[in-house]
Amino acid sequence: MNVYKKIVIITYYWPPAGGPGVQRWLKFAKYLPEYGWEPIIYTPENPSYPLTDESLIKEVPEDIEIVKTKIWEPYQLAEKLNKSNKKFKAGQFDVGKNQSWKSRLSIWVRGNFFIPDARVFWVKPSVKFLEKYLKENKIDVVVTSGPPHSLHLIGLNLKKQLPDLKWIADFRDPWTEISYYKHLKLTRNSDKKHRKLESEVFKNADITLATSYIDAENFRKSGANAVCITNGFDETDARTKTSNGGATEEKFTLSYIGVLEQLRNPENLWQALNDLVETNSDFAGNFILKFAGRIDDKILSSLENSALKSHILNLGYLSHDKAVEEMEKSSLLIITNFPNDASKGIIPGKIFEYLATGKQIISFGPREADVSTILNETKAGKHFSYHDAETVKAFILKEFQLWKNGELTKNSQDIAQFSRRNLAKQLAGILE
Repeated sequence: MNVYKKIVIITYYWPPAGGPGVQRWLKFAKYLPEYGWEPIIYTPENPSYPLTDESLIKEVPEDIEIVKTKIWEPYQLAEKLNKSNKKFKAGQFDVGKNQSWKSRLSIWVRGNFFIPDARVFWVKPSVKFLEKYLKENKIDVVVTSGPPHSLHLIGLNLKKQLPDLKWIADFRDPWTEISYYKHLKLTRNSDKKHRKLESEVFKNADITLATSYIDAENFRKSGANAVCITNGFDETDARTKTSNGGATEEKFTLSYIGVLEQLRNPENLWQALNDLVETNSDFAGNFILKFAGRIDDKILSSLENSALKSHILNLGYLSHDKAVEEMEKSSLLIITNFPNDASKGIIPGKIFEYLATGKQIISFGPREADVSTILNETKAGKHFSYHDAETVKAFILKEFQLWKNGELTKNSQDIAQFSRRNLAKQLAGILE
């Protein structure tokens, strides 16, 4: 009989939550038992998710223990004030000229009244519940996964009360170094409080997990015992990874799969595509710009007022399995990151699912980013800054010509390191 060590995973996002936040620990929970660990999930009973995906429920291991307690969140109140506040749940904001006074007020309230975020009201009741639960069930390790970074405060308080507890703080995104942090309109005192709490987490967690190489390095500079375990792809999701690309669209299809917000809007890409449509009749006759996910309405409105209007296929939000199918049917996959240098360490989770399809990837973000390193290592595409224009157009034209000739390359070089099973093995190694 196998004897497992027990690990409690404290996560806000769990099926039926949709989006990338749920994938990381859903997949770790799937594969950790292969390496001697029994995962137990602690999650809210009544969360307010920005996206839901019922198809992910079937991926939850049948025998996994899931412990739930109630959470109170102020989002319903915020959404009554301004419907666009629904974006805040996913860390999205109206920016610049798109900001109304209601948006500005809501952002100020969100940043200064709810520190570190609006799920902070779950911290005290969770600490009270878990202190007893951990003792009664002889738990070996606790993981807190953020954002929301309030969950790290659960770990911090448990660690103070149970010093022998091994605590892993998993940062799927940075806290004060995330791009939208500077958009929170923080007072000096609020900023100080955010940074103090972050520092306490770094210094008290036994291990701080980062999802990128640069983030891990930055966390170490801030006093954390940081290790990088990236996100990845699940072989069972990548149905065409050994084929020659599976069924593809009849036209040259550039696809953006996922959530696209104003802070990661590749305007230079849209301009390049607009120019190609207006000046190259062959390209215009064979081109589709496909969206599958939640695209900011202001971005969509701008595109629909351009020459790209008749080329847009907007599928809306899809279940995860359907989204993977749309990746596999595409000619070229688009990924975007925040443009500032502080975001070099952000590796959007969907890049790994993109890699598993073998399709070429066109990426946008700061120069010398971790995404660029991965694309170079795997020869899976090209990374551009938001200032690149003609080079973007040239790359797309080259891929279009390869598509016309039936010569689009399929890449799978060195991607096994990013499989969810291998990443779970890596995690199990540091849990000991």
